[in-house]
Parts: sequence; structure tokens; C-alpha cells
Amino acid sequence: MRAVDIIRRKRQGEELTRDEIEWIVLDFTRGEIPDYQMAAWMMAVVWRGMSERETLDLTMTMAHSGDMLDLSSIAPVVVDKHSTGGVGDKTTLFVAPLVACLGLPVGKMSGRGLGFSGGTLDKLEAIPGFVANLTREQFLEQVKRHGIAVIGQSADLAPADGKMYALRDVTATVESLPLIASSIMSKKIAAGADAIVLDVKVGSGAFMKTEEEARALAETMVAIGRGVGRQVAAVISDMEQPLGNAVGNALEVAEAIDALRGHGPADFVEHCLVIASEMLLLAGACDNVDAARTMLLQAIDSGQATAKFREWIGAQGGDAGVVDDVGLMAQARLVEDLLSPQSGCVAAINAMQVGLATVALGAGREKKGEAIDHAVGVVLKRKVGDRAKKGEPLLTIHANDERRLDEAKEALLGAYAWSDMPVQAPALILEVIR
Repeated sequence: MRAVDIIRRKRQGEELTRDEIEWIVLDFTRGEIPDYQMAAWMMAVVWRGMSERETLDLTMTMAHSGDMLDLSSIAPVVVDKHSTGGVGDKTTLFVAPLVACLGLPVGKMSGRGLGFSGGTLDKLEAIPGFVANLTREQFLEQVKRHGIAVIGQSADLAPADGKMYALRDVTATVESLPLIASSIMSKKIAAGADAIVLDVKVGSGAFMKTEEEARALAETMVAIGRGVGRQVAAVISDMEQPLGNAVGNALEVAEAIDALRGHGPADFVEHCLVIASEMLLLAGACDNVDAARTMLLQAIDSGQATAKFREWIGAQGGDAGVVDDVGLMAQARLVEDLLSPQSGCVAAINAMQVGLATVALGAGREKKGEAIDHAVGVVLKRKVGDRAKKGEPLLTIHANDERRLDEAKEALLGAYAWSDMPVQAPALILEVIR
């Protein structure tokens, strides 16, 4: 086989065979196909799409490109969740310890930022000392001993996705249903969780821009999971504006800690409770949503969730003192409010523009493998439906470069739309597919 022939066939909209998909993915993983040819193939997939059968073949090829974990020795049910990516989405930092503290082990493989969307590992690595790259044995031991582990992709687990993921981030090949579905589900299948809740974002700050696209992605991933014997549910959630208030790695960790203490932004906490409730339901830990929410709220109020977060961070080498002092994480040199240019009601906040502004500040990557600045980002003071007077703070910018700060101000002002009339905040959860 030749890579150029497979690229051409997909560019022309032809359906690839399983052998062709396996060959190009595995040879790329082994380093026998260069980045530029894989980028060309993925761009062809972006433009031409994949059939249901091709998507399943791609997923399973990526999942089986490395080790397949068996978690049955740890507990009868190990749970996981995954987000398709959004702006301000620090859900795992809240949900994973919350569910784990209730006795349901959480074993999760996460990724780094993609485009304007932040990554869970980047956020966790804002905590001094946190180690994301555990070996297979270390991962299994930590889930068994502490009931929670969140790791990055290693050479052992779904290595094909690890290489493709990094390349997609810098080649404008992120927004593709089959590439997103196969990336997420290959990690989930390889990591061995029995019950998986998928958080599928839709809106300006998501890769799926319409509810129809989000539903198609959710249904595709649910079908893949069930096809290999996993319990799967999908929550379709709004990403027309950032989730919570903080956007940026250390800032989001601080907000998640605040939420675990019972003081987080209402939209973020509510979103997390929905995701966590679905995890409890899938695992059979309770019979209905009301019972699940009661358990979760008690875990927050009692301090169990915060204690589990502390235990988890310490187990992975991080400074658990951040729970008591978020100032242990990197702090931006320049902190400045962006003031409202007018009085009125916030009608919309373009989440993608906010995400891109934080990437420009240094919170995300513009080149493959690029280092990021964990300290920078923004904290929103006004969201959709809130009223602001001219001259009041809309958000606070955290920056380490004056030029970038000035550029961010202009971009962030452009993210806001205004109304003289009252505006209703958007619904958080649009649909649950069980």
C-alpha cells in the first residue's frame, strides 16, 4: 500500500477498507508515515467524512494500537467521563473526585488542549509536581488504592491517538465527527472503564456547532461503546458561552477547588451534578437522578469530595496544598479588568472567541508540542443574562505579556453582544441519550 493512494481515495470521497485504515494509522504510529501525509489524510477525512463502518474500524484500530487495560480486578464497575471539549470546561477536576469519594473508582485517560478548547492534563499540570504520565502498572495501582487516576496517553495506551491528537491540534483537523468520535472512544475502550458518560458540547465554543451535529456525534459514540460491551450515556450540553467563570489552566483549577468546597459558579456546579448523576446511574449506584443528586450534594457538603481531590493530587505527585492555597500555582504578572463599553444586558458571549483569546495569551498551543503558560487566562464577571453598567468589569484578564494583554482586550470585547431588553441565560443541558 502507499499513503498517497489512500489519501487520494479519501479525498475523492471513497470508502476505505479496514485494511487500508489499519495500515495508514499503524504505520503512522510506528513512524513510517510522515506527519505531512497523515495531516493530508486527516484533512481529507474532515472534508469527506467517514461511514459508520469506517469510523468503527478507525476507533478499534486506534484502541488496539497499544495495550488494552482490564480493570475487572479493581472493582465490579469502574466509571469514566469524557468531554468533547469546550471553553472553561474543567468538569473532570470536579466530577472525578466527587464520584470517586462515593466508592465508584474513576480511571480516566485525558488529553491536552485542542485548538481553542482547553485540555484536562494542561489544567492538572498547573499544579506543581503533578505527574500525568503514569505507567500501566502505576495507573492500575493508583485506581485500586485511591479509587481515582487521570493520566495522559502513553506509548502503551492508544498510542495512535496520541500522535494523531497532537497533529490535529496544529493542522486545523480538529472539527471532524469521525476523528473526534474515534479519538474519544479509542481512549475509553483502551483504558478499560465499564461505564462511560460522554459530555458532548454544542455551540460557538464547541467543535459541534449545531444540535444535529452534536446528536450525531453522541449517537455514534454511544453505538461504538455499546458495540464493545460498555455501558454508555451521552449528555448534550450548551457551549454558547464559557462554562463557569474561569478560562485558563491554573484559574480553572482554582475554580474547581472552590466548587468542591461548595462555592463554585452555579452553571458549572449544575452541569457537573448532571454528569456525575449519570455516572452513578450507569454504574448502578442508585436508581434515579434525585437519589444521585442527594448523594453528590452530601459528599460536597461533608467535605468528602475535597478530601478525595487532595488525596488524588498527592497520589500523582502534585502539591495537595493547592487545596488550601491556590497561590501555590503559577500567578500572572499582569492582572487587569476589562470594563464594559456600555450599559445593558449581556445577550451573548462567543465562547470560541474567548477561547482563542486565552490561547493568544499563552494558555494554549499554536504549534505542536509548544509549552503553555499555566498562569494566564480570564475570569468572567458578567455572563449571558447579567446586566452591566458602563465602566463595570466584564472580566479580569491574567497575562504575562503587555502586547498579548492589549490584543486580548480587543478580542474579548468583540466576544460580547448586548441587548437593552432582558435576556434569558441559555439552557445548560439540551438532551441526555441513555
